[in-house]
Amino acid sequence: MELALARIQFAITVGFHFLFVPLTLGLSLFIAVLETLYVRTGREVYLKLTKFWGRLFVVNFAMGIVTGIALEFQFGMNWSEYSRFMGDIFGVPLAFEALTAFFLESTFLGLWIFGWHKLSRPMHAFCMWVVAFAGNLSAVWIISANAFMQAPTGYVLRNGRAELVDFGAFFANPYFLYQLPHMLLAGITTATVVVVGISAWHLARGNRSETLRMSMKLGLTWGIAAAFLVLVLGHAQGIYIGKDKPMKLAAMEAHWETEKPASFSVVAIIDESAKKNPVSLEIPYLLGVLAYNDPLAEVRGINDLQKEAVQSYGPGNYIPPVAIVYWSFRLMVGLGTLMFLALGWAWCLNRRGKLEDRVSLLKFLFWMIPLPYIANIAGWTVAEVGRQPWIVFGLQKVDKAFSPVVSAGQLIFSLSGYILIYIFLTFVWIYLMKKNARLNPDEEVA
Repeated sequence: MELALARIQFAITVGFHFLFVPLTLGLSLFIAVLETLYVRTGREVYLKLTKFWGRLFVVNFAMGIVTGIALEFQFGMNWSEYSRFMGDIFGVPLAFEALTAFFLESTFLGLWIFGWHKLSRPMHAFCMWVVAFAGNLSAVWIISANAFMQAPTGYVLRNGRAELVDFGAFFANPYFLYQLPHMLLAGITTATVVVVGISAWHLARGNRSETLRMSMKLGLTWGIAAAFLVLVLGHAQGIYIGKDKPMKLAAMEAHWETEKPASFSVVAIIDESAKKNPVSLEIPYLLGVLAYNDPLAEVRGINDLQKEAVQSYGPGNYIPPVAIVYWSFRLMVGLGTLMFLALGWAWCLNRRGKLEDRVSLLKFLFWMIPLPYIANIAGWTVAEVGRQPWIVFGLQKVDKAFSPVVSAGQLIFSLSGYILIYIFLTFVWIYLMKKNARLNPDEEVA
């Protein structure tokens, strides 16, 4: 019971924090580009958009900081055995994240907020570029640590602990090289969907100003490019996972038996106890294409991979929760494809000057705002749940990482506290985002 409560608590804390991360990553870059366009052209429309989206960015950034601080306590509270085993490795990127990213980002964001009319235009824009760089650098450090957990590299085991001995190998981790651009582009996609959605809300209400039209134009242009690249890089990452982490790929597809050629399951009823899918709608040859770019490729099944894992690691169940991974993967890909198609359709209509007449589509674009958040959480669910039962693949299982002295009562008390605080913060965040999003970007607001 204690382990289950600790996992639930960590999932809630990390999931809530992660709601704010992608928007921070993508929107900081978007604002930096807007202010740079203002400095280079002197057009007031770019200045208005910089200030409008800057207010939303600051609110989102503040929420990310608050929830991120709470997240760090999890490692000492509930996962002390993980901290003991992985402290020498996980602590390195976390320390660098604080020193080279967080402090830099916070300092220059303060300069940007309070530097209007005090700094020169180029210097003020430079501050936002530093914020954008530092924010995305923060993601580099965190993803590098997570990539080690997915595919350990550059380490040795001494006295029952993992120690980092090759920093180059740590960063040359193939999982990191695939995961990082996928995550950064997901952040840009999230930001542009928010930009497009809020711009669409204003346009649908009859505000057809040049400022909002420019916001929509830039948002759609960035959005369609980022969403397309997310899908392309996601496919490339899937091919890597198929070769290096075949159990995760098999769980993503609920692929129980080895097949050559292998069929792709579109939807299925999954029976994990019987280790089969009683009902499955399949497309022949497609799984081989998705996994290896080869329609005739052999794709190993969960049952055979379980036997191989037992031979490598000893007796145990090495099958992740298949249904969770399977449906999370489809939710991520389905929503990503829907956003790409919707943004593409809106981009085409906008180029022809017909988007503003499609009020129903504008409303749909507004209600599309939650979709990237859901897709992001689903993607991380695939990454983390698909690694089970390992917390560090091949080195430490989740049940061995838990703090043995934490009681169920302590976990219930702290979990209840987290839930109440996060409910309060959710209402605060929605209120502040809604309040600032409803402002007219053409009106000067401090």
